[in-house]
Amino acid sequence: MTERLVLCCGTPGRGDDGVGPAVAARLRAMAVPGLRVEAIPGEATALLAALEAHADVVLVDAALSGAAPGTVRVIDCGAGETVPVGRTASSHGFGVAEAIGLARALGSLPARCRIYAIEAEDFTIGGSLSPAVAAAAARVAAEIAAA
Repeated sequence: MTERLVLCCGTPGRGDDGVGPAVAARLRAMAVPGLRVEAIPGEATALLAALEAHADVVLVDAALSGAAPGTVRVIDCGAGETVPVGRTASSHGFGVAEAIGLARALGSLPARCRIYAIEAEDFTIGGSLSPAVAAAAARVAAEIAAA
């Protein structure tokens, strides 16, 4: 069985930006065989290194697109779909969209690379997940575990 890497981006304690780590915690509790789960802040160089080292990668991050909070969009980067810049809520100037674009340009994007972009509502420092985003985190973790 090929190991799948799940990179859950975000910062706990920053409202809905903590959705990635929340998904990571749920997946770790499920202990899915063949699934390696990492919670990371979403910094692009760490993402690039992980993308280069794995053939099957799933990324989870908060998104800001104007959709209803808790809306989940799955972007299949391996199939050529692009991640709109500004789509994810990285607190870094160079985040998920830029890392995917650079990996694609360098020829190091995994054949299987999907992003679960969960629409966020609130990024209050010290805040917790909004109810809609917490519910989406549960759904995304279950979907990733079942795939």
